[in-house]
Amino acid sequence: MILDELDKRILLQIQQNSALTNHELAARVHASPPTCLRRVKRLVDEGVILRQVALLAPEKLGPSLTAIVEITLDHQTTEKLLEFEKLVAAEDAVQQCYRVSPGPDFVLMIQVADMPAYHALAHRLFATQSNIRNVRSFFSIVRSKFETRIAL
Repeated sequence: MILDELDKRILLQIQQNSALTNHELAARVHASPPTCLRRVKRLVDEGVILRQVALLAPEKLGPSLTAIVEITLDHQTTEKLLEFEKLVAAEDAVQQCYRVSPGPDFVLMIQVADMPAYHALAHRLFATQSNIRNVRSFFSIVRSKFETRIAL
């Protein structure tokens, strides 16, 4: 799909605030409301816009611990990689899962309440799995930047 300048302006605006009304969005991107509505629908239908969500402030919701975890598997067959991805996809605390190269096989971003919650998750996801060779965990002390916007 080729994005023109109007598509890019729309995407930049809704990445900043997806709660804008169609009229507000149209005014910000200098397009008519019907054109804007049609473009957003096309971007959703084409899969460019995956979903619209609210971003929450973890520090406002009580204690939280962010862990960045590297996972290396013993066997990296397609079947084993997909099996691990399916395992972590079912875990709510795993916010992101990346298959990476070189180095570890996966990098996970995990958000839990505290260290005991991380320990329980690590036991459930990593210690009980026979195909995991190595786990390296890093714990965030300060989040100096968090951005979901993709530069266009």
